[in-house]
Parts: sequence; C-alpha cells; structure tokens
Amino acid sequence: MRLVDLKDNEEGIIIKILGHGAFRKRITEMGFVKGKKVTVIKNAPLQDPVEYKILDYNILLRRSEAELIEVVAPSDFVANNFQRKICAYSKDCENDCHITEDITQTTIPEDLLKNSAKEKSRIINIALVGNPNCGKTTLYNIATGSHEKVGNYGGVTVEARETTIKKQSYTFKIVDLPGTYSITEYTPEELFVRNHINESRPDIVVNVVDAANLERNLFLTTQLIDMNIKVVIALNMFDELQKTGAKLDYETLGKMLGIPIIPTVARNGKGIEELFAKLIEVYEDNEPTVRHIHINYGKEVEKSIDSIKVLIKENPDISAKYAARNLAIKLLESDKTTLNLLKDSPNFPQIKQQTVSEISAIENEFKEKAETVITDAKYGFISGALSETFQAGYEDNFKKTAQIDNILTSKLLGFPIFIFFMWLMFQATFTLGSYPQEWIGIGIGALSNFVNDTMEYGILRNLLANGIIGGVGGVIVFLPNILILFFFISFMEDSGYMARAAFIMDKLMHKIGLHGKSFIPLVMGFGCTVPAVMATRTLENRKDRILTMLMLPFMSCSAKLPVYVLLISAFFPTNQGLVLVSIYLIGILISILTALFLKKYLFKEKDVPFVMELPPYRIPTFKNTTSNMWFKALQYLKKMGGVILIASILIWALGYFPRDVEFSRNFAQEIELINANSFLTVETKLQKINELEMEMQTERQEKSYIGQMGKFIEPIISPLGFDWKIGVSIIAGLAAKEIIVSTMGVLYSSPVIESESRQSIDLNNSKSHFNTDNAIPTARNDGEVLGLATNLQSQKHQNGEKIFSPLVAYTLMIFVLLYFPCVATIAAIRKEANTKWAIFAALYTTTVAWIAAFLVFQIGGLF
Repeated sequence: MRLVDLKDNEEGIIIKILGHGAFRKRITEMGFVKGKKVTVIKNAPLQDPVEYKILDYNILLRRSEAELIEVVAPSDFVANNFQRKICAYSKDCENDCHITEDITQTTIPEDLLKNSAKEKSRIINIALVGNPNCGKTTLYNIATGSHEKVGNYGGVTVEARETTIKKQSYTFKIVDLPGTYSITEYTPEELFVRNHINESRPDIVVNVVDAANLERNLFLTTQLIDMNIKVVIALNMFDELQKTGAKLDYETLGKMLGIPIIPTVARNGKGIEELFAKLIEVYEDNEPTVRHIHINYGKEVEKSIDSIKVLIKENPDISAKYAARNLAIKLLESDKTTLNLLKDSPNFPQIKQQTVSEISAIENEFKEKAETVITDAKYGFISGALSETFQAGYEDNFKKTAQIDNILTSKLLGFPIFIFFMWLMFQATFTLGSYPQEWIGIGIGALSNFVNDTMEYGILRNLLANGIIGGVGGVIVFLPNILILFFFISFMEDSGYMARAAFIMDKLMHKIGLHGKSFIPLVMGFGCTVPAVMATRTLENRKDRILTMLMLPFMSCSAKLPVYVLLISAFFPTNQGLVLVSIYLIGILISILTALFLKKYLFKEKDVPFVMELPPYRIPTFKNTTSNMWFKALQYLKKMGGVILIASILIWALGYFPRDVEFSRNFAQEIELINANSFLTVETKLQKINELEMEMQTERQEKSYIGQMGKFIEPIISPLGFDWKIGVSIIAGLAAKEIIVSTMGVLYSSPVIESESRQSIDLNNSKSHFNTDNAIPTARNDGEVLGLATNLQSQKHQNGEKIFSPLVAYTLMIFVLLYFPCVATIAAIRKEANTKWAIFAALYTTTVAWIAAFLVFQIGGLF
C-alpha cells in the first residue's frame, strides 16, 4: 500500500520511494528511506497536506507526494490474512509460537511489521524494453521458463506478459513489454510501453539491446536516460558481435551512459545469472556505474529545455511523478500525450505558450523540425559514445544476409520459392502426419472397443463411447498435423524468412491499400487468429489495423485444419496437398477482395510509408522450435479436455434425448414379422432388419433435441448441399472449429438399436452387423475398426442418395474456411477495435461464406 492510504495514528514501515529527481533526493534526505517507521499524525482540514512523524520529528507532505512512498502497515495484514493466527513475538519465543491470537483483535508488533517490510522490499519489479527482434522475449522465456511466442521479425509480443520468479532470496516480477523502436506516440505499442513505465513505475527497466545493431538500438536507450529511471542494459546476441571480430568496451560505454551493461546470449542462457545479480546490485544501490546523465542537445535546445522545465517544476504533483526535463523534451517534440498530461496544471497556458515559442526558435535556428533536431542530437551522442568504445569487425553478417536475399527475394525466384515453401508445408502436414495420425486412431478405436466390450449397455456406456471417445477422439487424432504445421511456421519465423515474405508481398498488399507489414499478422493467422488480431497493433494506422483484422478470419487457422484433413482424407485420396493449398489460396483471395471492397467504401485514406526491419538470417535453434511445438501441443490438448469435451458431451446429450420418441412406424413389430418369416434366408433377414434399423436410427436422431434444431436451420443450408447434421456441426463450430469434427463424430455414427428391441430378435442365433452403441470411430464390421472418414463416405439420405460427395465436402471446407470465426477471435476484434467492428466481422464473414459455398455447390453441380 501507499503512505497516503494510512489513516490517522496508523503507522507503517517504508518499503520503496517511487518518485523522481529532486523529490526523491529531498525525501530521502529527510529520512524517508527503506525500513524506517512513519506514523500519520493528522490530515489537514481540507485533507491535504498530511502531517507525518518520522525519526522523532514531524513533517508535512502533500497527498500526491505520499502516494509515491510504498509502505507495509497493519491494515495489510488484516486485508491479506483475515483471521490469521500470529505469534505474540517474545524474546524467549524462538519460533515456537506458543501464544496465538486473532490478528483483527490485536496491535501488530513493530518487529513483525519490519519483518514484513523487509520481505516486501525484496520484491523487484522489472520491465523488459527493447527494439523488435532484439531477443527480448527469448530472454524473458529463458529467464522465467515461460513459452511466449518468439519470432525473427518485429511485432511478436503485442501485449505485456508478466511472470514472477525467485533468485537469490529476491522475488522478481518481470513484465515483457511490446517491442518498440522508441517510446514516442507514433504507434500503440510505443505509447503502451511509455505509459507502463510512467504509471507502473518498475524498479528497474532492463533495456535489451541487439549487440549487432548498437547504433539503432541505443536510440531507445537515450529516451530511457531522459526519463531518469534505473536502467540495466542486457547486451543480447553478444556472440554475433564477437563472431564478426568487432570489439566493444561495454564497461566504459556503461560508465558513459550511467547504465551497467551485461553481455547475454538469450537463446542459450548465457549471461542470464549475471544479469540478475546486477539487477540486485542496482536495486540495492550498490552499483557505482549507475548515475543520471543529461544528454547534451546543444546550447539552443538546452536553453529551450530549461525554460520549459522551470514552468513544469511549478507543479509539484507532476514533477514528483515524472522527470521534468523529459517532459520538456517531449513538449519540444510536439508530443500530444505530454501536452494532455499537463493540461490540468494551473500554469498550463504559460507552458503551452512557452513551448510554442521555443519550438519556433529552434526551427528558425536549425531550419529543421524541433523533433528532428533532438533526434539528430541523440544519434550524435550515440555516435560519439561508440567512437570511443566500439571497433568494427572484419566480417559483416549482413553481407551473408544480402547474399541469401539475392536468391530468396529476387524478382525471378522470390514468388516461386515462397509458393514452394507453402506447398511443402501443407504436403508435409498430410504425408508426415498420416502415420502418427493412424496410430492414434487405432489406439482410440481400441479404447472404444474396450468400453463396448467391458461395460454393460446403458447411458454411461453410450456417453463414454459415443459422446466422449467419439467426440474428443475424433479431434485428437489430428494433433500430429497441427504440430507439423506449427513446426514450419516456427521455422520460417525464427529463421527470418517471414519478414522476407512481407517484403515479397508488399507490392500486392499495396494494391489493396495496405503494405507488406500487414502480411505478418495475416500469416500468423495460419496459426491462430487471436494473436494475429493482437499483432495488428504493430501497424501505425488505425484504419489499416481494422482492415487487417477484417481480413484475418479468412486466413485458415490451425483449428480448421482437422476439418480439412478429415474431409480431404475421405474424399480426395489423391493430390491431397494441392486440395489443401487451394483452400488456403481461396481464403487469401477472399481476404484480398474483402480488402479491396472495404478500402474503396469504408477506409478511404492515404497510404502510409512501408517501414519495416529485415533482420539477419539466423539458424533456428532446435530447443526453441520444439519448445514452440510442445507449447502448441499442450494448448491443443487443454482444448481437448475443456471446450471440446464439454461440447461433445452436450452434443451427445442433445442427440440422446428425449428417449420416449414416438416413431412413425412400429419398427419392433416389423422386425419380429421378418424374423418369424420362415420363407426368408438368414442373409435376407439380416439385410431387411439392418435397413429397418437404419431407418429407425435416422428417425430417432431427427426427433432428438439436436435433430429438431438441425431441421429448423436445414432450409437455410440445403441450397449448399448440407443436411441438418452438417448444420448442427457448423453451429457447434462457433465456439471452436475443432468441435465441428467432434460433433460429426457423435452425429455420423452407425445405426443404433435399443436393447429392449433386440431382445425380441432371433435370427437363428445370428447377430446383426450393427453394434448397439455405435461408437465413432469404432463401429465394427467383421472385426475392422472404421474411422470417421469411412463413416462419412457411407452416410445416405432416406432416398438412398449419399449425403457426402467430393463436391459437398469441398463446399463444406469453403464454408468452414470463411464463416464466423471462433468466439475468441470476435472477442479479440472487439478489444482491439470496438463492438461495432466485432459484430460486423461476425455477420460479414458468415454472409461471404454462404454466398461462396452456394456458388461452389451450384456451379459444381453443373459439371
């Protein structure tokens, strides 16, 4: 809690001072330091200022200043440990808590308060800040054991990730902030990073710097220096700098910057322990390198900074929270966020007038924008510091990158290589994935047969065999295909090829009013649409972000892959890879047409420049690639045990009930008549009874709750060639596209005949071919295990016509590709844009899906 939260006569122990500059210096000199007890005497009649007692003397603080002092107080114990029993703390206690009492009924001993303060003072809040592609998230993953997405291109981390770890008796709360080249207000992530530092006030900012791109990366460092906060530089990918033969005296550079520098190689964990040790030293103020420096912007600019800074300092509430010099610099850069921060200050008109005057003076003097003058000065400072500490090497990694780019991004070979990579990815998804997929299918079949063989007939066996194993098992078999797809995507990201794909596609993207940078979220959509929607934050223009979000649902995410694999395996035994590529290409084509349509009518705006980093090629590490695959596998399996399991049980229940169905015919009587007919052979009896069983099961399903729902929507989907079961599967897929497969696994099962009817059947000791429980994918036929794909091939309408054909299967894939994205995607669009665009995305995609599927089925039927 903060000092300002204490009530009259309440005391607390100081943990941290969070303020800046002169305030921090003044307050610590007056005794407000870690571990000291402070007591509230009273509030002023108007509640501000507040009188406090510390070190046996009284002092007045404004509430805004007291808000910057963190303390631990008795009320903390009541809030966090209500009814907790505590030791009465006596000299002879020696940890034997022989006296206990209710904490809410006692005064907290000072020793206990100091103990708690000491504990809490060992909590260090860390913010990771760095340029895109500097290895920041890799460092975060290695340091914390997390599995955040890592890619060799900008804009992977699009929101803050937080983890708590313990090192050397200290607790580190680490936040991985979005990658950003600066902390101005040009992009949402830049503003997000700056706001986090200003509002959350981390104890130390770890500035992750790419050792191979020092000059560019250190520009962000100069902005952190202006903010007057504690910084430690993690000089990442230091091995790449050493490989070039370059030399950097990072210790001297650190002294010049007033920032300790620790070399690291995040991908293999080198330097991580040294980094944490240095963070502890800096936190405890035991690192002599740490000092606040002022970057010299030149005589004229410094004069302007000082004149504005004086006015800002007239507002103690502001200057206590923010570095006045940094605010002055931001005002000279025409930063609207800073101007808005100061608008409630009493002397705001003077600040604004002085700012306008100083900007005009600078621009008249230098014949440049004031912002450009300040930026040039920062790079001049960086250049001067590196000239004294850095010696270039003999080998340039970017020369190798350029040689590879001459092939992969050339006019002649760029597109063919890109298309080949796409085809290889999809073909491998089928070819390599078919073997483990078959093994998993056999295992699931064996499990279902075991349930049918060992359990007595009843609702529980039906639930296990049909609902759970039939639903979840029908989806889990596609795990190998998902892993192979993510292996290829991870490889392209980690190697740096994904950024080249954006470069290759820029001209085509420009034709639809976007630029190549939008291509990265679109490709990320092949993995999962939700993080792809969030990745649109890397786009500077809001309308570009919204347009890209509306294109993303047409990018076929991995959740749709099980549906494609199932239908392609069943109805397209040859050229499977090409069929799958065609689905993805249609999605891309529809997204392009969407962009052209929306850009013309809803998003008329000038193009923004295409500015994007092309990182050097790197060999993906086996650990990182497999780690990404394993993490995706865990996510997939969690979904199996969560939403898909629940959906499968729900679909089964809706299909199983009601039990008191009134059939249109007396099937049991007809079966008895056939059985009693002595003129029919056993084979004929079996055939006729099986036909009746098929009709009986079909009628039971149609009159179930889910059948009634399906029949209600059938008029809407029948022009697409779909029956009511497909309609129900599509509706179930609104939550998650994998549920389409699990729903089919439950609905498209072999015929079921009730046990009481079977008791009346006597086929001269012969048995029907059909199982009483029909668990999919384990319905038996002469000892063979039938898969769901085989079941779909055998489904027929009442008139004997097959429900599924290659045309119907392809139409269904097109509909699944294009219609309503999952609920999580709609929620992400709502969060990133607003409710209006989320509703628009849901309605627009479903409308496009129906029209496209209608055209495919109706035109395809002509051939």
